[in-house]
Amino acid sequence: MYLTYFDENKFSVEDPYFYIGGILIEKDKVQALDKTLMQIQYNFFGTSVLLPETEFHGKDIFHGKGNFKKNKLVDRVKLLENIANFIVNNKIAIRIVCIDVNRHKAKYAYPEPEYRLGLMLFLERVCDYLDEKDKLGLVFGDYEKDEIAKSILDFSQFKHEGKTKMYFGRPLGRLIDTIYFTQSHHSRFLQVADIIIFLANRYDIEPDPVDKWHENECRKIWQKIKGTDCKIQRWP
Repeated sequence: MYLTYFDENKFSVEDPYFYIGGILIEKDKVQALDKTLMQIQYNFFGTSVLLPETEFHGKDIFHGKGNFKKNKLVDRVKLLENIANFIVNNKIAIRIVCIDVNRHKAKYAYPEPEYRLGLMLFLERVCDYLDEKDKLGLVFGDYEKDEIAKSILDFSQFKHEGKTKMYFGRPLGRLIDTIYFTQSHHSRFLQVADIIIFLANRYDIEPDPVDKWHENECRKIWQKIKGTDCKIQRWP
């Protein structure tokens, strides 16, 4: 069995790409991988206790906000590099969906909301991976109050109908039970998904080159992650 942890960014006029995605972890490796993340957390915060104050947020790490406002830029970049090395060294699979929201809305008269569409496409990609491995899976998401009820309802509907509503919709039979949601500070794997989505949203669509050390280093970190078993579906 594989455990899938996913997160998403917030679409806005200034940020027109919606990313949703995350990581797939083999059940038998969960404890060992969590132990490694625990060590990374301990090295940075001096504690391995899961608290809101010890949570890794990609945006806060990058900008030096929240839990990271007192940390030096070089240390924050090193933390992102450590997370990337964790992903690469353990050959962790990543599946992401990127929706160009403006193009999506321009192309269709009645476009699906980006979260619902992204969730459908993401779950399909997860099931493609599970098909390859001939395994079952459980899905875990970050607690987002506005989206939970709709996500669980959509997932239940997809399962009942045997596939998603996409034209070439895939069956979701390899995903068991429901989508589980929890606060991200309770799960280091959700925090890794958060960091991946932040980096993807910032560096996947190549911006104009910037003569800033940390931007260039973080772009390299994203390229390192992207060079693993990382597949991105783009829509439309």
